[in-house]
Amino acid sequence: MVMLLGWAAGWWLLWRVPRLAARAGTRRSGDEGPPSEVDITVLIPARNEELSLPHLLESLMAQTVRPRQIVVVDDGSTDRTAAVARSYPGVTVVEGEELPPGWTGKAWACSQGAARADGERLVFLDADVRLAPDGLEAVLTHHDRHGGLVSVQPYHRMERAYERLSAMFNLVGIMGVGMASPGRDGRARAAFGPCVVCSRHDYEAIGGHEAVRGEIIEDIALGRTFAKAGYPVHAYGGGDQVAFRMYPGGLGQLVEGWSKNMASGAGAAGVVRTAAVALWITAVFASIVNLIEWVAGTGDLGALDVGLGWLLFVVQFAVMLRQVGNFRAWPVLAFPVTVAMFVVVFLRSLWLTLVRRRVSWRGRPIPLSGSRRWRRVPEPGGA
Repeated sequence: MVMLLGWAAGWWLLWRVPRLAARAGTRRSGDEGPPSEVDITVLIPARNEELSLPHLLESLMAQTVRPRQIVVVDDGSTDRTAAVARSYPGVTVVEGEELPPGWTGKAWACSQGAARADGERLVFLDADVRLAPDGLEAVLTHHDRHGGLVSVQPYHRMERAYERLSAMFNLVGIMGVGMASPGRDGRARAAFGPCVVCSRHDYEAIGGHEAVRGEIIEDIALGRTFAKAGYPVHAYGGGDQVAFRMYPGGLGQLVEGWSKNMASGAGAAGVVRTAAVALWITAVFASIVNLIEWVAGTGDLGALDVGLGWLLFVVQFAVMLRQVGNFRAWPVLAFPVTVAMFVVVFLRSLWLTLVRRRVSWRGRPIPLSGSRRWRRVPEPGGA
């Protein structure tokens, strides 16, 4: 019974990821003539991103609309990040100042970039994001429609087997934000940091990144700050328009990145949604335990019941994962492997956040003493 309830909870949590419209605007990449300029500033915080940054900047140069301004904030890089950014025409490079006490690195970089912005709208992009030719136009069209804060979780494009160990992290992250439940139509509890757009007026009204300066997961905090101030918050999946490759640097980078995020964001989904995620994970565990007990000959269930439980989650993982990235077959058929990875990293994240009170990212230690706990923010339509 618990397994069936958890399986059903999984569908409620992630029924359909709302995607950016593939042809959102009026101008297409094949149209003749130069792209029209739009009154936006694209802000890119970058720390040691010399390998990823060219992909993003090249995709920005090929957009169907042209940003008024592109600002790259070099956040204390020790590689050629700044030199790479300067090699692209029209890109302004801001040398990041020393990190003040109480700030996390990304929030400080975003704040410095926003202070240099000329556009009436701000688009924050992580350096590992890649845009289709009309990707920026699609994001702006959705912001025209909704206002407030619009964010995008990029489609996760992976090239090596270890990268697909991110399967559970991707699913749980989307479940917690809430935009993929039936009837939500993109309305979300929080934001996805890789791609965020808002007006400069609204950004300044909520206090900008200074309002979330001590938060490890500043995107969740920023979305909740907008919601608390009464602004609508919407989130979408990147689909064919916005993609990224999260951890190309190896398994160690993957573990470090997810360790930084997981435990700190565990309580941000609200009581009902957090309980539903826990129920789903428990049900996934139950299907794995049933199989192990059947193989060992110690279980009470027969082969038909065990196989049916396994099949239910194989189908669920297949439907869910195809919406968020190119995970292919093995994370679906061998989902216990990705579940085990999730458990190991989550426990490591708990140790770092609750015991050591310190995590790290890209060689920079992040103390947790200044991070605030977020209170539950009511939103239209329930959990």
